[in-house]
Amino acid sequence: MKILITGGAGYIGSTLAEHLLFKGHRVTVLDNLMYKQTSLLHLFKQSKFHFIAGDVRDEDLLTEQVALADVVIPLAAIVGMPACKANPDLTVQVNYEQIKNIVDVLRDDQMLILPNTNSQYGSSENIITEESPFKPLSLYAQTKCDAEDYVLKKGNGVILRLATVFGVSPRMRQDLLVNDFVYKAVVDGYMVLFEANFKRNYIHVQDIARTFEFMIDNYDTCRGQVYNVGLSSANISKLELAEKIKEQLPALVIKQDEFKQDFDKRNYVVSNAKLERLGWKPMFDLDYGIKQLISAYQMTVPFNNRNFTNL
Repeated sequence: MKILITGGAGYIGSTLAEHLLFKGHRVTVLDNLMYKQTSLLHLFKQSKFHFIAGDVRDEDLLTEQVALADVVIPLAAIVGMPACKANPDLTVQVNYEQIKNIVDVLRDDQMLILPNTNSQYGSSENIITEESPFKPLSLYAQTKCDAEDYVLKKGNGVILRLATVFGVSPRMRQDLLVNDFVYKAVVDGYMVLFEANFKRNYIHVQDIARTFEFMIDNYDTCRGQVYNVGLSSANISKLELAEKIKEQLPALVIKQDEFKQDFDKRNYVVSNAKLERLGWKPMFDLDYGIKQLISAYQMTVPFNNRNFTNL
């Protein structure tokens, strides 16, 4: 299939593009390279890979590329509360209006797979399912909710509410929670935790790529549906995560101190049962990801490269 990935040079996109090429698809990436990343250079040797340096706010360009695709995966986004707060107009244009523009020109014979985040669930004492209400506490969360609503009203699309992603990618991000914890453990040898018992769900970036592939293969079944995507074995607290890292880095010192609070007070356990009932299963657990990160940081840590973060 011909697949368009907007923001495909990013953390998830650079892993996804390679995965889909390996599966035999034709992949076009549209990205403005706002972080000066060179994460796709290794893909130019593939005859089925095409890169377009462009901006998703260019409606004519976006419409042109959507028309050529069998599958559209809009990963381009301004991510996280600080970045969105710094530029709210850009956030709305990329996170919401991009999706609206895609949906408005999408044909019935095309597929749209929209990544969302389960961070919008906020905090809950109940197990989170796809029926649980959103509690958007930031512009980032609100734009993602609005984009999802627009897709679902049109009916042609699949929504993936992603757990907190971790693992090594060609466009590395050290600011994601697991990646950040392992980085601190490797570089500092200690970490200080606040809200240490707050839980969240996690998923490896390679399993995210596999999930998009799964949705392409099962689109007729999943169309118009929403799915949580995470490791059911990894609904764990910050402290439990730190202790898992300590299993592989025994010298790590872990302290607790309520010196700070999360903006969105994120604390929940997520059910991924709806997706698992379709036969989807993750392949990469936290132990694998932690081991992988420890090894990879031998390459990135000596350079203290700011390209490895969205902050």
